[in-house]
Amino acid sequence: MIKEERFRKLPTWLQKTMLFLTKIKVPAKVIFIVISVLATIWFLFRVIPKPSRATYPCMQVAAPIMSGFVIWLISITSATFAFKKAKHKFSQARYIAAIAFLLLGISATYVFMTQASTDTKAASLDIWYKPNIPLGVAKGEFPGRVAWGHNSAIASWDGTTGFWWEDRFNNQPETDKLLTVTLKTLTGLKNEKKSWNALFVFFNKSKHNVDAGYKPGQKIAIKVNLNNTYSHESNNEINANPHLILSLLKSLVNEAGVSQENITVGDPSRFMTNNVYDKLHSAYPNVHYIDHNGGDGREKASFVENAIPYSVDNGKVATGLAASFVNADYIIDMALMKGHVGQGVTLCAKNFFGCTSIEDDWHKNAHSSGFSQNKKGLHTYSVYADYMGHKDLGGKTMLFLIDGIYSNKFVDKVPAYKWALPPFNNNWPGSLFASQDGVAIDAVVLDFVLAEWPDAPDLMYSDFSVNESALADNPPSGTVYDPERDGTKLASLGVSEHWNNSLEKKYSRNLKTGKGIELIYSRVTK
Repeated sequence: MIKEERFRKLPTWLQKTMLFLTKIKVPAKVIFIVISVLATIWFLFRVIPKPSRATYPCMQVAAPIMSGFVIWLISITSATFAFKKAKHKFSQARYIAAIAFLLLGISATYVFMTQASTDTKAASLDIWYKPNIPLGVAKGEFPGRVAWGHNSAIASWDGTTGFWWEDRFNNQPETDKLLTVTLKTLTGLKNEKKSWNALFVFFNKSKHNVDAGYKPGQKIAIKVNLNNTYSHESNNEINANPHLILSLLKSLVNEAGVSQENITVGDPSRFMTNNVYDKLHSAYPNVHYIDHNGGDGREKASFVENAIPYSVDNGKVATGLAASFVNADYIIDMALMKGHVGQGVTLCAKNFFGCTSIEDDWHKNAHSSGFSQNKKGLHTYSVYADYMGHKDLGGKTMLFLIDGIYSNKFVDKVPAYKWALPPFNNNWPGSLFASQDGVAIDAVVLDFVLAEWPDAPDLMYSDFSVNESALADNPPSGTVYDPERDGTKLASLGVSEHWNNSLEKKYSRNLKTGKGIELIYSRVTK
């Protein structure tokens, strides 16, 4: 998959050239030759005057294309030369030399055919999934809509100095602006307060058949991702962005009219570190801040036993659910854009695992059936459909958010990978995604990860769990999804789809070709 994706990180003009040649049905081998020649010329033109440019991400993508092309040229030239020499030696009755040249020609031909086959496949971008084939039933006021806000002025960490989450590297007013613009993009309204009301009204209509917005006293639980925490001490690994959580609290209190006492923020399975707690508590001291162990001002999470029995017998996987989420009227699922060993990514569906009664030490937690896709491409039960469909998890979620301000290629460690994908252009992504469709938002962010980090762990077939949720009423695995085991089978939980390509990033509703996803981009400027 690395070779299949590598053209996607080349400069925009090369990508557009490739897309144009593909659209006019130029043969894949010809596309490979044209793009390879252009990439080689571009690499030499950029690197020869300034050799240090060879370390640039775009140059590191062009280099193997150039080397592959050179190998391809050498092999075909060598094969031609060797076969001519073999023919000549046979005519001279010098059979040992003739056989030697013949073997050389065959070897060079093998290299040529192997390289040509590999790079033709790369040029066609032929991978296991196909673009613009919607699965499931789109959800939301605007069905299948995913709002993508982008603000390059937020994140300025240099990757080495201090901590990525420090105030000096994160612009709070610009983060506030990112949340506001993304919410308004999602609802199509020009007012933040009206946007919140529209979200609450739609949720109550669709879930409870009640035409009402938020009512005073109703409780909201916000699930954040604090997976890489080991105590209340702050660390520099990728975790929930405290500035973005603060923006969300500010918006809920000031615009949606939710009192602090009715808001709970936390990760019931992990620790809320000081850098998160101190920032939030100093601004909103009456909000409930929960984590697994409590103490130091945090509330200790309690659990309702056997609240999620799962659709299948799931071994020793935790079946308790955090009481603060079971008792909430609404949930906001705020996930992170990052990779994860096993299933490829950890997004909104995986974020709910932290609401179960697992231990704060992940080594002690069972990950049996349903957590990882089948590496052979077989469709199997997915635990994430159970999380997305459970009445006290996905069933209560009125807003799905994915924080892509820094993000990370791996599940843990320090944020270390800026993005080559347009429009990020070798900077932090500075993005926020929002949707009322929990399947659609995971599908969109998965496309971003597939395009930017094709070599991240376990991405092959990583969309299978999303497809299971989209088709929960008749899934590819044949599983009968009933996470509460009350005899009520799940319906489709949303819509899954892959974009047309990583340059245009268009889905079927953008293209007006189907009833799948609609991705709307909003660039936030000062």
